[in-house]
Amino acid sequence: MGDGPWEELAVRLADMARTLLGQDSVQETLDQIVRHAVSLVGGCEQAGILVVEGWRDVRTLAATSELVHASDRLQQETGQGPCFDATRRKTEVFRIADMNASLHRWPKYAPRARRLGIGSVMGFLLFTDDDNLGALDMYSTRRRAFTERSERVGWLLASHAAVALASARTHAQLGEALETRNEIGEALGIVMERYTLTEEQAFAVLRRSSQDRNVKLRDIARTVARTGEIPGAAEGPPEITAEA
Repeated sequence: MGDGPWEELAVRLADMARTLLGQDSVQETLDQIVRHAVSLVGGCEQAGILVVEGWRDVRTLAATSELVHASDRLQQETGQGPCFDATRRKTEVFRIADMNASLHRWPKYAPRARRLGIGSVMGFLLFTDDDNLGALDMYSTRRRAFTERSERVGWLLASHAAVALASARTHAQLGEALETRNEIGEALGIVMERYTLTEEQAFAVLRRSSQDRNVKLRDIARTVARTGEIPGAAEGPPEITAEA
């Protein structure tokens, strides 16, 4: 194989990377990743991203079709399947050429996957040095749809995708942290002015409301900032404990 196809792929992957980094949210980044998987990886008809939480809870983060959702639900129901293996065993790449040949490996999942129309599967862990971000899974209705080239292209795509996804998550977390800080600051100002309290006393009031109502402090602060009212202290000034 000459350099031409790989040069073209490099350009398309670079375009994808810029597109992923230009998305406004984590969900939009996830949706773009699975769309590009179908577009760029030979043999890939449908794609999805999932995470396995705990030992058996599967959560679909993005999917290009109902078939992907159905496969994810099936893996959760049976507790087995290629995506489970990838995430549990930290397998960086897997390629299942023929689902019929996987009956011994996943006796509960494989026959039902075939009835869904899945002929072959390929998947990649999305990870960075710091995070395991889930598994990118690719499906075909045909057996032996994925080649060695498909695997190489998929690995390159997943590597770019993991970096973009980690960046999107970090950006979202920083944005949320900044918003929370601003809301807490605004809530403190409201409580301090209304009840003539110091900043430490006002924070103790918010913390007490959070503990008494079993609600996160940021949610209490958001309520105060938006309504001017302290949950649980609407009838009078809040009690200030000695530690405040």
